[in-house]
Amino acid sequence: MVTAVQPSPRTAVALAAVRLPSFRHFGPNWYATVMGTAIVANAGVALPVDVPGLRTACAAVWVLSAVLLALVLTARATHWIHHRDQARAHLVDPAIAPFYGCLSMALLAVGIGTLTVGQDFIGERAAVAAAAVLFGVGTLVGLSAAAVVPYLMVVRHLVTPGTASPVWLLPVVSPMVSASLGPLLVPHLPAGQWREAMLLGSYAMFGISLLATLVILPMVFARLMHHGPLPLALTPALFLVLGPLGQSTTAVNRLAEVAPAAISAPYATGLGTFAVVYGVPVMGFALMWLALAGATVVRAAREGMPFTMTWWAFTFPVGTCVTGAEALAAHTGQAPFEWLAVGLFALLVTAWAVTGVRTLRGLFSGALLAAPVQR
Repeated sequence: MVTAVQPSPRTAVALAAVRLPSFRHFGPNWYATVMGTAIVANAGVALPVDVPGLRTACAAVWVLSAVLLALVLTARATHWIHHRDQARAHLVDPAIAPFYGCLSMALLAVGIGTLTVGQDFIGERAAVAAAAVLFGVGTLVGLSAAAVVPYLMVVRHLVTPGTASPVWLLPVVSPMVSASLGPLLVPHLPAGQWREAMLLGSYAMFGISLLATLVILPMVFARLMHHGPLPLALTPALFLVLGPLGQSTTAVNRLAEVAPAAISAPYATGLGTFAVVYGVPVMGFALMWLALAGATVVRAAREGMPFTMTWWAFTFPVGTCVTGAEALAAHTGQAPFEWLAVGLFALLVTAWAVTGVRTLRGLFSGALLAAPVQR
């Protein structure tokens, strides 16, 4: 008769630590995986080309983004429950606190996909209800982050000259994503005050995000000019600048589409004109920044740029430029915007595939959940 040997308590704890991942260092930056996945579906479904099977593929990616959202929300809840000290430390860390804006954008990005592609499978009524909930929660979280994170940077964070980072844009971009989802809900609201309130409220969030971006972006550019390139691991964050540019172009064009059904004719006509007058030069600047950021990333790659979660900056910001180009193509009828949307979408899918594979590899190896290296 063989007697089973019971492991000692210390051994049991050690085995559990090996089998179960630790969420102590599972930060809010993991919401970027949801954003980067959802934008693939949102951008792909609106491409101005007819590709067999594309809509089905986008639906599959949307489902994946919804599953990822549930998983990351669960992991982040676990982090707050079991590692509250670390979670509080993240709030006062100027390098991590801005990523709290990603929670809002993850909720809103999945909400956009729910309306644009998800309703094919769950029905219009369920899609509208789910999108409305995601819009409400995501907007409240986004507006809170847009106010609280800058406040903490003023009164709690130690921000020194020359430390401006594109990451600072994350909490202030989230209201712009709300401004892109709001117009999709306008047709489902009662005519009159409800539609007009949603339209004007979305424009208000557009203004919040745009003006905050105009304050932060010069500091980021000045930091590059006076202090040189970002550290290698942070270099992909330069792509974050594309986020407010592409998302604002998307927002104003979507708002212009629904304006005639929500507001009187003189204003609706003016908003349609504003969408093109604003969107075209902003998209031009976005392409200039894409060239600058791309060249800088190539330089960093040659110098040994390591894989980190900042690589997800190659996805969502580029995706917003795809949706912005798609919206401009629809409003202007110009073929170059269609070509631009297709080309940027190819870049987006490639970046998403590469970053996703590298993330899975780092997750299963434990490298992405390890404590950050102190330098």
